[in-house]
Amino acid sequence: MNRFDYVRPGSVAEAIAAAAAPGATYIAAGTNLLDLMKAGIARPERLVDITRLPGLDRIERLPDGSLRIGALVRNADLAHDRDFAQSYPAVAEALLSGASAQLRNMATVGGNILQRSRHVFHAAIGDGPPVGETRTNAILGWNYTCSMVHASDFCVPLVALDAVVEIEGRAGRREVALEVFYHLAEGAREVVTALEPGDLVTAVRLPAGAAEFLGHARYLKLRERTSYAFALVSAAAAVDMKDGKIVDARIALGGVAPKPWRARAAEEVLKGTVPGREIFHEAAEVALAGARASGDNLFKIELAKRIVVRALAAAAHGSLARLPALPASLFSTNPGATQNDA
Repeated sequence: MNRFDYVRPGSVAEAIAAAAAPGATYIAAGTNLLDLMKAGIARPERLVDITRLPGLDRIERLPDGSLRIGALVRNADLAHDRDFAQSYPAVAEALLSGASAQLRNMATVGGNILQRSRHVFHAAIGDGPPVGETRTNAILGWNYTCSMVHASDFCVPLVALDAVVEIEGRAGRREVALEVFYHLAEGAREVVTALEPGDLVTAVRLPAGAAEFLGHARYLKLRERTSYAFALVSAAAAVDMKDGKIVDARIALGGVAPKPWRARAAEEVLKGTVPGREIFHEAAEVALAGARASGDNLFKIELAKRIVVRALAAAAHGSLARLPALPASLFSTNPGATQNDA
């Protein structure tokens, strides 16, 4: 680990000024950054500690019905907030399926959305396909310089529900939809974000319209260990039902792309239909229509289709009144799913 300066600002303005310097980066819980520093992957010259900035640790219901979640809210605190869990059950399910209880007690909302994309190991040779350990790599949105996957569970239902990121920077305050917050720059080896030097994520906001799905929203995660493992594939599904038909639908996938992947075309397939296995399979085919293997991971395409079907079936059955002991796991009680779906 390289030597670095440590700064603890007393206000957001001071933090932005301190972090705008070359080589500076913010630190809150550090559950991702410290690992990267120990491994020599991240080498910041200045750490700007934002853990004591006022007002960033609040969960607020706004007058327009939206929910504002401060960037310093702990993952566990958010997941166990009664109003939040009842209003956004799929997001709570995703939060409680990520990492371990100890990490969730420390990790912050802002840090979660800013964690770096990951892969086990691969090396790109020129413009050729990735080589090495590639079975966990991306199957959507990848290229030969970047085929890693975004690791967050939390961000998958957030993208499905049109979450917005609030940012403070040298040019003032702005908002960016989480779906476009991440992007692949040409030739980049990993996903970059919409942040400029010094920019500070201050909150994530769920729009009022997200509450329309509270009765039919689920998150499912397939992983190689039921506890403390990143998703091999995951899916958030939400449907708005009226008179036995789907009037609106949301689908997003995790573990399949360098960023949380919204399946908008698949959502359109579902609108106006009666929920059932046939239409769910059709939506899954559309959601993965552009998928292609990036190494030894052709199997992930079929797995992703099946997780979409199961998530849609579970969502159509209804949100869970109480989260199970293994949130989002295929091995917990999962209404609407059968053994043949995965």
